[in-house]
Amino acid sequence: MGALEYLVLPELGISRILARIDTGAATSALHVEDLEEFKVNNRNWVRFVLRPDIHNTRHKILITARVKGKKKVKNTAAITEHRIVIETIAELGKHEWKIKLTLTDRSGMNCPMLLGREAMVGRIIVDPEHEFLHGGA
Repeated sequence: MGALEYLVLPELGISRILARIDTGAATSALHVEDLEEFKVNNRNWVRFVLRPDIHNTRHKILITARVKGKKKVKNTAAITEHRIVIETIAELGKHEWKIKLTLTDRSGMNCPMLLGREAMVGRIIVDPEHEFLHGGA
């Protein structure tokens, strides 16, 4: 992988999302808006808005997902946040695997998604000199 790649998150209905590939970050993160927690049959769920295309902010998707847990994460400003964690499938080219995503406000970042090393261990080699090694730039 390069430092930037377009991923597919089929279970969330995302056919293309720009992700920063960051081996320095432990967890993966997804930029969400209007985050709302609720329960169904005594299980925790979350509903949120995602804008997968940074160039088309009008395009938004309402997503509902089951909560896998919560996690303390230090953000880029070294401030500890308590984030909701969901689990989903990530696809890159012919490869697909299950990842955990923390949900947060990444509006100040250039990419709506960050793929951290927990999602890459044993699967991916990153060449930070390159971008879009799987096409789609």
